Amino acid sequence: MKSYLFSVVFAFLTVTGFAQDLTIKGVVNEAGNRAPLPGVNVIVKNSTNGTTTDFDGNFTLANIPPGSVIVFSYLGFKTQEITVTNADFITVFLEEDAAALDEVVVIGYGTQTKKEVTGAVSVVGSETIERLNPVRVEQALQGQVAGVNITSQSGSPGSASTISIRGITTNGDNRPLILVDGNVIEDLSVINPTDIESINVLKDATAGIYGVRAANGVILITTKSGKRNTELRFELDTYTGFQETTRKIPVLNATEYALLVNEAFAAGGETPPFTDIASLGTGTDWQDVIFQDAPITNVNFNATGGGERSTYSAGVSYLTQDGIVGGDAANFNRLTGKINYNLDFLKNFKLSTSAIYTQTNRNNLLENTLGSVLFNALNMAPTLSVRDANGNFTLAEGLGNEVINPVAQIASTFNNTQVDRISGTIGLNYKFLEKWTAESRFQFNYSEVAGDVFSPQAFFGSGKVFNVERSSVTEFKNLFRDFTWDSFVTYTDTFKEDHNVKVLLGMSVFKTTGAFSSFTGFDVGPNSGIDNASDVVNNFINGGNTFDSRLLSYFTRLQYDYKGKYLFSAVIRRDGSTKFGPANRFGYFPSASLGWIMSDESFLENVDWLNFLKLRASYGIIGNDRIPDFRFVSLLNGEGVYVIDDELVFGTAIGALANPEIKWERQKTFDIGFDAKIANNKVDITVDYFKKRTEDLLVVSQVSGILGVAAPGSSPPVINAGIVENKGVEFQIAYRDELSDNFNFNISYNFTTLENEVLFVNSDNGFIPGGSFGVGQEPPARMEVGQPIGYFFGLRTNGIFQNQAEVDAHASQLNAAPGDLRFVDINGDGQINSDDRTYIGDPIPDVTMGLNIGFNYKNFDFSSYAFASIGNDIVRNYERNQPLTNRSVNFLNRWTGEGSTNSFPRVTTGANSNSLFSDFFVEDGSYLRIQNIQLGYTLNNPTWINTMRIYLSVNNAFTFTKYRGYDPSASTGAPIGGGIDQGFYPVPRTYLLGLNIKF
Repeated sequence: MKSYLFSVVFAFLTVTGFAQDLTIKGVVNEAGNRAPLPGVNVIVKNSTNGTTTDFDGNFTLANIPPGSVIVFSYLGFKTQEITVTNADFITVFLEEDAAALDEVVVIGYGTQTKKEVTGAVSVVGSETIERLNPVRVEQALQGQVAGVNITSQSGSPGSASTISIRGITTNGDNRPLILVDGNVIEDLSVINPTDIESINVLKDATAGIYGVRAANGVILITTKSGKRNTELRFELDTYTGFQETTRKIPVLNATEYALLVNEAFAAGGETPPFTDIASLGTGTDWQDVIFQDAPITNVNFNATGGGERSTYSAGVSYLTQDGIVGGDAANFNRLTGKINYNLDFLKNFKLSTSAIYTQTNRNNLLENTLGSVLFNALNMAPTLSVRDANGNFTLAEGLGNEVINPVAQIASTFNNTQVDRISGTIGLNYKFLEKWTAESRFQFNYSEVAGDVFSPQAFFGSGKVFNVERSSVTEFKNLFRDFTWDSFVTYTDTFKEDHNVKVLLGMSVFKTTGAFSSFTGFDVGPNSGIDNASDVVNNFINGGNTFDSRLLSYFTRLQYDYKGKYLFSAVIRRDGSTKFGPANRFGYFPSASLGWIMSDESFLENVDWLNFLKLRASYGIIGNDRIPDFRFVSLLNGEGVYVIDDELVFGTAIGALANPEIKWERQKTFDIGFDAKIANNKVDITVDYFKKRTEDLLVVSQVSGILGVAAPGSSPPVINAGIVENKGVEFQIAYRDELSDNFNFNISYNFTTLENEVLFVNSDNGFIPGGSFGVGQEPPARMEVGQPIGYFFGLRTNGIFQNQAEVDAHASQLNAAPGDLRFVDINGDGQINSDDRTYIGDPIPDVTMGLNIGFNYKNFDFSSYAFASIGNDIVRNYERNQPLTNRSVNFLNRWTGEGSTNSFPRVTTGANSNSLFSDFFVEDGSYLRIQNIQLGYTLNNPTWINTMRIYLSVNNAFTFTKYRGYDPSASTGAPIGGGIDQGFYPVPRTYLLGLNIKF
């Protein structure tokens, strides 16, 4: 019996001893890409026994009794619990928390959890940016954020895009305020997209905390940084590929061209120029000559890490991109270096710093204008070869003054711009008396923009505007400096457990200055420089080559919530700007927002399918001062021409006409919406209705020419003279699910409707014109009451005159004949003239949409992004319409006799009105674009590498549109005169092979 009892006790002690000595080892990975997660908290539930994963995601946890529950938790990921019964190696995959209401969102001068946000704020994460592989940051926003529309100013390497948030709010500068780690950045080409951790877009009155510069919305970019208690970690991200044009405009080949030219000459009573058409064949396809496949390569290397009290990151990247037009003659390259360092001096005293250096080099070709390379390729005669029998470039004789041999044009273009820029931030944060925080930040930007334009002697044909008789070189150097100093204190407290209050009080100082220098020297050779010129001209001899603008602001914000479900925020900001005179220098701009988390109410607590529901609304007034400096006073920075001793002498005169009464442009913005999560947090829905009314628009007035406003350096005065309103609806829905351990997917869709209307214009004629069409015609776009800003104003057509009887029965139309366009007599006076012009379209889309799809299957991942724009019109202005210039193949369906067609007019060299601006040149610019398709494969822990991902990607894969031009997405971005296509450089299709290595 004693022996039996001894055996039982011994066995019990043995088991207990082994249980106490149990040691668990394992690794924690991210479920999406199988990458290891450092810094994950690994804790035995209901105990203090815990650890964190190391750099490789590994952990070791000792002294664990069998049957214990191990809790794995990490910010932004779902917490996971695992019961351990033995010492087997554990592999854990943590999933991103799609329903993370505690996700931190960056707002003005602080952060909030997503649950607390009462404004219209959208977030784009680094994963989305990495999947898109954009060359420029703007491209990562298109189709991802409802209410944000991106239009390409060009598809050439290094070209910018126009960003508009909830419509066009002014006829001036519509750019949103862009902050990178709190620093103002105007040019996003200096930012490497792979350095970005997140992009937050403020779209409503909550942007008012940033004051005057936030009237068009705010984009907050946060760059990647290290994490605490992690070892030094490296990441290499590189891709290479090639680009091609997505489209070539069908034009006539040599035989078709010669037939139509002969027909036109015969119809005009002239002798046809081509006598042997059969021998011409297809001739020269100038677009085939101009377009080429162009390489693109990017290499990015980053290092991150952190200790107990510090985090750090550093990176360097290099991008080089040739043009699909011009090749290396249009090359763009960018070198970027970035460093972030944060340190906690003390538990309550923190330092944050960051610096970005960027150097860009860009070779420029003439584009998007009359006489550009693509314009010439479309209009050049296909019967001409690139070079003549002697090997010289063929002259473009008889094709108008602007059309020249585009290959010769590229060979004679030497235009380079280099930008060196350094941006930095330093900030101190001090917490004191438990509830108080003081913070001060200093941000600066310094950039040098230097370039040279060499114009060799050139002869492209008789009377060409591009002929150069004296070689010249223009060298310029522009310096830009700005700094921002923000200081503020925050008080945070909770009263009676349920009342949470946060009060912010601060001030901001902003100063920006610049200086320009430019000299032109003549009679120089290639690469000889301006020092070898025979004579040199100072292009700023009369001044006007500096600017100095400053802002002084005070602001306060109150944030309050009751029980975390009734939310309130109010801001008032006092901005002062040197753009206005003493009487109007300062303005007060208030805003407020409300939120109600209905899902926390008792009457919804038993609604199983509803996980979260928040109603919110905001209203505010935001100022805008984006006009040239000192327009409230007269400056001597114009050019005067005087006669002294019977000789013309150039001197100084008054510049732009002053208006001492100009004042702040004010935008009143209203938003109401809701955020919801349903179906076990798998479905996320956001809906907003917005209305933005901009009053006292700052516009350049129209005045009499006798005031001298056309003189060099002069211009009409700036006045407050307009009201514009934008309103619409935003809808966004996303669905995520995990169907098995090996397969998960996500899909999201968003759309935005937009209605733009001009409500008031204070001018003598009731409108403000803009844009250009053809040669010598009146501006085709207007800002006018009752119409969208920048709408197209021209003649309306009603088919083609089929016979002389129709011509005789119609209102009097100059030089009209059978086969010509028939214009509508709008005012019914029996005459077709400029008084019959009317609305014939506008460039603002009625609806924009985005669709994003992605899935992961085992180690494979796939993603695709699409964007659609519906209801926008584009003016076709890339046809020169000269007797010998080439034409679109649509003229093969021209009018050739009664009943032949009612769409395209006859061809003739005789006088007619067919080239007058009319809806014949306005096309539907709606389109659907598959922006990105990507397939990747991830290898986990291959030898010394943590993860390695290989991917194939196609950007700008397919575009579906009825528009006949190169690219329906391109626009100059001008509020009045945008959407006029003069041969837009198309956004290229890009094929990429990429590699991402983390080690």
